[in-house]
Amino acid sequence: MSSEWENKYGVISGGTSGIGLATAKMLLSQGAKVLLIGRTDKNGDLALAELKEYAGRVKFLRVDLGLVSQCEALGRNLAKQGEKLDFLVNSAGCYDEKPLASITEEDYNFMLSNNLQATIFLTKALLPLFKKNGAIVNVASDAGIKGNYGCPLYSAAKGGIVAFSRSLALDLAPDIRVNCVCPGDVDTPLVDKQIAKGHYTKEDMAQVYPLGRIGKPEEIAYVICALASSHNGFMTGAVIPVDGGLTAKG
Repeated sequence: MSSEWENKYGVISGGTSGIGLATAKMLLSQGAKVLLIGRTDKNGDLALAELKEYAGRVKFLRVDLGLVSQCEALGRNLAKQGEKLDFLVNSAGCYDEKPLASITEEDYNFMLSNNLQATIFLTKALLPLFKKNGAIVNVASDAGIKGNYGCPLYSAAKGGIVAFSRSLALDLAPDIRVNCVCPGDVDTPLVDKQIAKGHYTKEDMAQVYPLGRIGKPEEIAYVICALASSHNGFMTGAVIPVDGGLTAKG
């Protein structure tokens, strides 16, 4: 029996590591074709090496999604190649902790451009390429639902992605479904960078979660794939926390 993903084609931003890479593995294992978008050739090469068993169905392109012009150029290039999309996963993003008193205009521009702006303008650039009954899954954060200590800019950027996802779901229905996943802390290179800058460990992080640990990339990827699946064809505009019970604490 063939998988529903066989020969389906889509784009995963932030697809060279963490949640994006885990999602790519899952979809490729089910027969999908995937274009990974990332910021550096080095990470792209590492991702392709990890996915070498799917070499005929996965490609990488270096795109700085913080630049609107590069998002637009990607859309034009894929259109020239005659590509048609079944799915888009907006998983690219960045994180930083800074109190409001220390935030500069440069901090603001970097955080918003690489999270909210990247999601909006990549989606805009690729929207004309979608087939009917396509699916978009945006990756935000639990901080985008309830905020978090020490990261007002990040929370604002991810909260923007939550609101964007809900609004876009209304605009694109019934042809394209749009849903949003809001992970808590996940064991990825992004969290490793966060820990390197802070004064805490993964064990410290785990203590705030009712499940007593942080998440695994594969656990978020399962939810992303489920939201993109045609088996969830009646689901759009949903915002799903995958956060070990953190947002349930209020």
